[in-house]
Amino acid sequence: MIHQFNFPTIVRFGEGAVQELASYLKSQGSQRPLLITDGVVAKLVFFEKIMDDLRQQGLSPELFCDISKNPVKSDVLKGNEAYHQHGSDAIVGLGGGAAMDVARAVALSINNTRDLLEYDELIGGDQYITEPVPLFVTIPTTAGTGSEVGRSAIISDDVTRKKHILFHPTLLAQIVFADPELTYELPPAVTAATGMDALTHNMEAYLAKNYHPMADGIALEGIRMIARSLEKAVNQSDVEARREMLLASLMGAVAFQKGLGVVHSMAHPLSALLDMHHGLANAICIPYGLRFNIDGFEDRFAVMAQAIGLTNHSGEAVIQALLNLNQKIGLPTRLSEQGVREEHIDELATLASEDFAHPNNPKPVSREDFMQLYTAAL
Repeated sequence: MIHQFNFPTIVRFGEGAVQELASYLKSQGSQRPLLITDGVVAKLVFFEKIMDDLRQQGLSPELFCDISKNPVKSDVLKGNEAYHQHGSDAIVGLGGGAAMDVARAVALSINNTRDLLEYDELIGGDQYITEPVPLFVTIPTTAGTGSEVGRSAIISDDVTRKKHILFHPTLLAQIVFADPELTYELPPAVTAATGMDALTHNMEAYLAKNYHPMADGIALEGIRMIARSLEKAVNQSDVEARREMLLASLMGAVAFQKGLGVVHSMAHPLSALLDMHHGLANAICIPYGLRFNIDGFEDRFAVMAQAIGLTNHSGEAVIQALLNLNQKIGLPTRLSEQGVREEHIDELATLASEDFAHPNNPKPVSREDFMQLYTAAL
């Protein structure tokens, strides 16, 4: 059964939902969609089936997959060029967070023609997003970022590697086709890293200092679903667990409109500077970053402990559960296991202190705090 719900994007959720893509595009007058994904997904059997189905139904799809693991401005410029060269009339972002970020940024760039990074919301650039975006559809293939329901794209400068956030309500997809079948064949390591990304979104959203009771409720339910499903999704590829993870990922992205925090500010520089997978960076950093937040917020950690299913409701019990979960799903618990060295910490701390996520952390985080957190995680 395929379910539909709106929050606010229309979401078509269930096995087989992606088969509705062609008829939807045709109903919206699209004939020449540009499908944006990464080079790995582009080679998978299910992606070829999607392209074949579009062709069989009379459409002329084009593929763009020349994107980086951690997207940069030049990826978006190449995607924009592909859109115009093909004469495209719609953009379909299909994949994980990187593909979604590039697809959303390309959609922004089609009719908004300033230098891409001038649209950075953190410098007030969202005021310049005045033109409509093309028809924009998203299809997640991982249960991690939840970017399919987002309205932002994180793009790095090619030279400085600084991350910029492009944010605007018009960047929401018109419709999401969330099909759990597309996640069935994900390798365990990818399922694990993206799943921890989703968990980080939900936990940081719940802890974020802004007032948003609805986001809190969504985040807690997301935490509960991930706690009971992630290990099964990774180690058994359980179908029901895959479904729950896809939903919980989507829920995390809805919840973090409330804000994120210290963990994401630790993770972003690891991706920008050392090209570490974002979900993996979050997975390693979350125990250390969240431990920083326990003092003064014990009540919030107690509620998260209940959602996880712990009998011990202390903050330290939550941290230990996160470390245990990483081990159960085959992920490292130390940055040094991923090649991070002591000499990296100074630059990482500088980038983290400049990051956009930690101002919403429940307590302030200084550059010296980041130095200590990276050292603890090393």
